Order: sequence, then structure tokens, then C-alpha cells
Amino acid sequence: MSELYTALENVYAKHEGGTVAPGIDSRFRLVILAGKRTKQLLRGAEARVEGDHRRRKGTSIALEELKLGLVRFAS
Repeated sequence: MSELYTALENVYAKHEGGTVAPGIDSRFRLVILAGKRTKQLLRGAEARVEGDHRRRKGTSIALEELKLGLVRFAS
């Protein structure tokens, strides 16, 4: 299984009837938003989570930001 697929499955796992993150109602929305945020990070945007960003991939950072509700987006 690919690293991205595993990360998406981990993030999208439902929490006792709740959603993964605010405003994310489907896997499609999660993938689109994570992809857009990853592009922003690769182009130099500042990460909104703590940690060693040189050792982590943009996709994992984007997914964590979405999970914590740190990325704003229009529905």
C-alpha cells in the first residue's frame, strides 16, 4: 500500500460518528484539499504545525494541518 493511501486512510478514519476535520465530508474533498495545501507548502508557504519540516513530506504536513483544522477553505 502506498504511503499516501495509508496516510489518507489514517486521517479519514471516523472518530465515533464524528468527521475527521471541520468541513471535510468526503474522501474526495480530503484528497483535493491535501493536494492543494501540499502544493502551497512546496512553493514556500509556511507550515502551521510544529516539527522538523525538512524531515517530513509536504503531504503528511498538509494532512496533519487539515486534521487539526488549521487550513481554511470554502465549502
